[in-house]
Amino acid sequence: MSNLTKEEAQALIQEVLEVYPEKAKKDRAKHLAVNDPGAEAKKCVTSNRKSLPGVMTIRGCAYAGSKGVVWGPIKDMIHISHGPVGCGQYSRAGRRNYYVGTTGVNSFGTMNFTSDFQEKDIVFGGDKKLSKLITEIEQLFPLNRGISVQSECPIGLIGDDIEAVSKASSKEISKPVIPVRCEGFRGVSQSLGHHIANDAIRDHVFEREGGGNGVEPGKYDVAILGDYNIGGDAWSSRILLEEMGLRVVSQWSGDGTLAEMEQTPKVKLNLLHCYRSMNYISRHMEEKYGIPWVEYNFFGPTKVAESLRKIASYFDDSIKAKAEEVINKYQPLMQAVIDKYKPRLQGKKVMLYVGGLRPRHVIGAYEDLGMEVVGTGYEFGHNDDYDRTTNEMGNATLIYDDVTGFEFEEFVKRVKPDLIGSGVKEKYIFQKMGVPFRQMHSWDYSGPYHGYDGFAIFAKDMDMTLNNPCWKNMTPPWKASTEDNQKAVA
Repeated sequence: MSNLTKEEAQALIQEVLEVYPEKAKKDRAKHLAVNDPGAEAKKCVTSNRKSLPGVMTIRGCAYAGSKGVVWGPIKDMIHISHGPVGCGQYSRAGRRNYYVGTTGVNSFGTMNFTSDFQEKDIVFGGDKKLSKLITEIEQLFPLNRGISVQSECPIGLIGDDIEAVSKASSKEISKPVIPVRCEGFRGVSQSLGHHIANDAIRDHVFEREGGGNGVEPGKYDVAILGDYNIGGDAWSSRILLEEMGLRVVSQWSGDGTLAEMEQTPKVKLNLLHCYRSMNYISRHMEEKYGIPWVEYNFFGPTKVAESLRKIASYFDDSIKAKAEEVINKYQPLMQAVIDKYKPRLQGKKVMLYVGGLRPRHVIGAYEDLGMEVVGTGYEFGHNDDYDRTTNEMGNATLIYDDVTGFEFEEFVKRVKPDLIGSGVKEKYIFQKMGVPFRQMHSWDYSGPYHGYDGFAIFAKDMDMTLNNPCWKNMTPPWKASTEDNQKAVA
């Protein structure tokens, strides 16, 4: 429970909205709410709408959702950022998608391949340049398994035919060359980029002639979808699945390969970690191939145990028994972690603002440590994300969608959390305000946070952040005197 009552939280929202012009106030009011666990999300907040012009949104674009999230971590393919150099550089290696391989030889995840559009390319088109680039890539990096063309904004604006170039180049190099129409101006956030990327996998990977013949199907085959192996997350998850007797034949995108994606339509169950970015392909495989899918949450021992049992319920009694063995094996270890860190973290308040699944998935991990999430929201969530969130949150806590920089700062000043979990764009603002902060997009250069192994690291990181003595030398805004504030303004 938050320290704010429902009435106080609602009054806070109204107070924050007062700075906007009337039209903007009416628009932003739809995206801010006080949590009511019994209400439907569509009655709670409006989501997946265009950001309000003139405010500081924290969202990304469709290109970021496709190249930066879904396609980029596929390690044995080369992903061309087709357009100006900046987009490719910004989306390169920042998410810490770990992989096994030799970079530049058989793995390419942290490299930036770009067509480096210049003014002449805008005027005369870039099709010939793209074709030449693909030929050069094949000569320089012959062990790549395929190429994806991730189109940036100018490509859509000038009407380049990346589909025709990809088709011709694929015949030339005898490897898949996959066009992905993920121009950044499409949609309202990176969420559409996820959908576009999923559709490209459906059309160009699953339907590829000769694909998916590498592994003989087995009755315990599963695929991990939507785990991007940030800091090694997928590896710490995979350990548990294999210990309970399942065979993980594919995981993507983190540390994933083209062959693993091609093999996925033959598994018995799809395990969906990031619902927002991979639910589209999961639903497609359920409809076309009859493969069920299940969401799982490996943040914190409570949710890990729930998820292992849920996954095991799709298989026979031997898998169910092994799942219990795994849970019992790690329970004493997790209790030792909780006994060490919970006394130092008990009762601390957390506010979250992240993308994907984290605004709801990490709540259980904080609660295992005795901490309380008093506000959460999504950068690019949809109504079904909020449907999955409201019951995880306490009554009267703040829910905010596509929150603006101003709104988030004002909420923090009033709610006075002990810790904020958000992205790099917000990190330094709140640290300069004297508020402990964890970067929850890429684990602040730590991790993994998934699974039992990850929980021990998560607990240590939260303790290290909150109880760092440096915060004693800084004063949060709500503790500063009026005189201090006046000095800061001066």
